[in-house]
Amino acid sequence: MRWVFAVLIACAFSSCGTPHMGKELYGADEFVLDSYKIREGKFSILEMEGKTFDDLDESLLAEYQDCIHEDDLLEIALYHPKRLDLVLAVQEIGKSVGYRVVDGQIALPDLPPVEVTGLTLEEARRKIQESYRKEIRDVAVFLTYRDRFTRKVELAGLVSLPSIPVDGKIRLFDVLAKARVPTEANLFKSYVLRDNLMLSVDLRKLLKEGDMSQNIVMRGGDKVYIAETSAASLMVMGEVGVERIINLPNGYMPLRHALAEARGIPYTGDKSYIQIIRGNIVRPKIYTLNWEHVIHLPNDALLLMPGDIIYVAAKPITEWNRFISQLLPSFTTIDVLSNSCGKVGFTFP
Repeated sequence: MRWVFAVLIACAFSSCGTPHMGKELYGADEFVLDSYKIREGKFSILEMEGKTFDDLDESLLAEYQDCIHEDDLLEIALYHPKRLDLVLAVQEIGKSVGYRVVDGQIALPDLPPVEVTGLTLEEARRKIQESYRKEIRDVAVFLTYRDRFTRKVELAGLVSLPSIPVDGKIRLFDVLAKARVPTEANLFKSYVLRDNLMLSVDLRKLLKEGDMSQNIVMRGGDKVYIAETSAASLMVMGEVGVERIINLPNGYMPLRHALAEARGIPYTGDKSYIQIIRGNIVRPKIYTLNWEHVIHLPNDALLLMPGDIIYVAAKPITEWNRFISQLLPSFTTIDVLSNSCGKVGFTFP
């Protein structure tokens, strides 16, 4: 009986859930330095994950001269104090079918087809106005895009519009505002594609911090994807109030907030060994912190990134108590068996 008890104790100590103590451990200093990198934004975090991107080209912020293309749908309005019939005719046709560019031309009431392909909106407006003024003095023409076949931004994910036309001036912020991006969208995992390549644009910096250095001018064919809240997350495990997965819509979160979301560390947890496991699970980077770091260092010095695992070890006495509670049913069974066997002539050493 004593031999069995000794073997079980040895097994318990060899398999106890103690903190990882390998050579690849890092302390609070390294965690703080990496937190400052995380605070720099999306592409600094991606660089820590082993992905590299070029800096955002400043030329992407410059407006360009856009021109009218085939199949563009134009919105045209006229003003004249006396020719209300013509004003209403142009208005009604615009509301019902619009003025689409076909074979490079548009057709307007009381005018021969007007060639507009390759012209800017202002050039086309002046050309149409001059054509009308040959017959009607003081007529005023107003022209804008209603829709575009190729010269538009395509949107997917958590957006309310599938596409938005471009005009050489509309910027990313305006596109996102028109698409009504919800506040719960995961901006870290959202991105902008141009020619099927991801641009180095940080949507969180643009929308949450108002960083206009990210506010690029949009071009026809650009694609914007707005990710769901759960697209990036971290995990809290071990001796915490509730083990859980926490979404990271901004791409990072203070360690203090993550522990609070997991309802803190109970008395059974070892606050001297709070470990953050980061990176490849085969060769992770593991930081070890204690409760003093959590309560005394500022939030932006202890930042977590997507994929992190926070593990809080149990106190040795906690593991011991659990071990004993697991053994008690076994001891009870052995004792009952020993008493039963003794009654029929068998004895245990």
